[in-house]
Amino acid sequence: MSDRYEPTSDFLKLVIAEQAPLSGAKGADENLRRLIALTADADRSNRDWAVLLLSQEEVDGPEVREALLRAAEDEDDIVRAEAMLGLAQRDANLALPFVQAALAAEAVAGPALEAAALCAHPSLVADLKVWAEPSDEAYIDALAADALAACEAAASPPE
Repeated sequence: MSDRYEPTSDFLKLVIAEQAPLSGAKGADENLRRLIALTADADRSNRDWAVLLLSQEEVDGPEVREALLRAAEDEDDIVRAEAMLGLAQRDANLALPFVQAALAAEAVAGPALEAAALCAHPSLVADLKVWAEPSDEAYIDALAADALAACEAAASPPE
């Protein structure tokens, strides 16, 4: 039995294995449409993987942004965080309200902190100071410290 976390969708498994290209090949446009559709799948594992894969793709456009915006309001905090990161990679201003809400929550996921670093907005400093406090999650602490540094740099006037 495998403990590996995988989507239930066979199509997503093909994308993960790089056997279903999302760009630069015959059928890639159809594959991208299928991936976008799976960002709204009823199965959480499919949504999670589809949003992660879409966020990592360098492709952009109205359909991609619409899917990421929808996923940024998903019921699952990891799906939301991955969508925020995908949005921040494309348009930091579009991601900012979602990142602000995520940082004000009781728990924060790593991709939301990565998105905060990309947003690099002074409004995030106060919440990031809380998350940058040492904890038993060294990885999260490091992401929070990086995001805090980026946001503090944005808040400081150039010398």
